[in-house]
Amino acid sequence: MDVRRAGERYRGGDPAAGIESLHAFSFGPHYDPDNLRFGAVIACNEERLAPGAGFDEHPHSHTEIVTWVVEGELTHRDSTGHTSVIRPGDVQRLSAGAGVRHVERNDGDAPLVFVQMWLSPLTPGGDPVYEVVHGIADSTPYAVPEAGAMLHVRRLGPGERTAVPDAAYAYVHVVRGEVRLDGEELGPGDAARVTGAKGLELVAATRAELLIWEMTT
Repeated sequence: MDVRRAGERYRGGDPAAGIESLHAFSFGPHYDPDNLRFGAVIACNEERLAPGAGFDEHPHSHTEIVTWVVEGELTHRDSTGHTSVIRPGDVQRLSAGAGVRHVERNDGDAPLVFVQMWLSPLTPGGDPVYEVVHGIADSTPYAVPEAGAMLHVRRLGPGERTAVPDAAYAYVHVVRGEVRLDGEELGPGDAARVTGAKGLELVAATRAELLIWEMTT
């Protein structure tokens, strides 16, 4: 198990434009050949956008992009004609396929915080696909078969437990709260990269919210 702390993330974005970014993996100018990916995950970015701030139209290709809003509202528009507003509890996925362009903005009056995770597809190319699951229930897995991955959203009360899926690779990201995993204390923004997970349990010390990726490769 490899624990990465919130404070170790690479800082990016454009604070003058109301954009603050924290990157858990090698990203843009923060190139780290020893931190390119874990399993299928190639990026886990925490984005903070002030009201009115956002990312202008930009391209993606050969990437599965999954977004989880922590607080506020995320407005999404893409080149395939989709426009939507994503709120806390919603899972958004944009399968970039051979290529797609999109805009992400905070058009609301309150600060926006979201976690965006990029996964490498098993087979590159294909047509872009867009999907939103509104108000996903706790413990309901969300499959991304294109990347051989499954997302588990867990919300725990103090003292509650949840299993880490037995998998070739498991990536645990703490959105909020404090948890214990195999003797390690994890807090907001901390992550654990587990290879060959078997019989592991997370225990919440406080009310907590977790994003757990179960991956075959």
